[in-house]
Amino acid sequence: MKLSLFLFFILVLISVSHGQTIAIKTNALYWGTATPNFSIELGLGKQTSLNIDGGYNPFTFRHNEKWKHVLIRSEFRYWTCERFYGHFFGLHVGLVEFNISKKRIPFVNTLSYRRYEGRGFTVGLSYGYVWVIGNRWNIEATAGIGFLHTDYSLYKCNRCSQKQGDFSGNRIIPTKLGLSIVYMLK
Repeated sequence: MKLSLFLFFILVLISVSHGQTIAIKTNALYWGTATPNFSIELGLGKQTSLNIDGGYNPFTFRHNEKWKHVLIRSEFRYWTCERFYGHFFGLHVGLVEFNISKKRIPFVNTLSYRRYEGRGFTVGLSYGYVWVIGNRWNIEATAGIGFLHTDYSLYKCNRCSQKQGDFSGNRIIPTKLGLSIVYMLK
């Protein structure tokens, strides 16, 4: 159902863009976490665009190591010169659902011996730059920082289902990092 609504939203946005420039892309850094991902960016005005991206990681690795999650994020971008080229600043919001264990990541020290399962909401600011490398090909680098709110259940160990409780948390963290390969649809 969520995927159907997301695809419907994308089709509506494409139909209202009236032939404006559209970019499709994938984040190579996100693939580094074994997460298939896709992004579409629609030109709104001379210096503005709307980027919508998502990623889905359904995998459980050896020894019950998990980085399972679904992420959907949208970002309004202001380009300093013209859209899809050079510097941009963005405001992004996102939703994530996760089930993570036995991973060592910054900002979460207990992840290597506990399991976290829940949902989160992010809002943040980003900066990025796009290099044109061919007629329809670009490279995009972007980074963002913002606010993360999570509601999650904490489990004592990676495999067992001994629940320690339900919790909420708020943090200021990096909310976006990307090095994307971009293909322009004209």
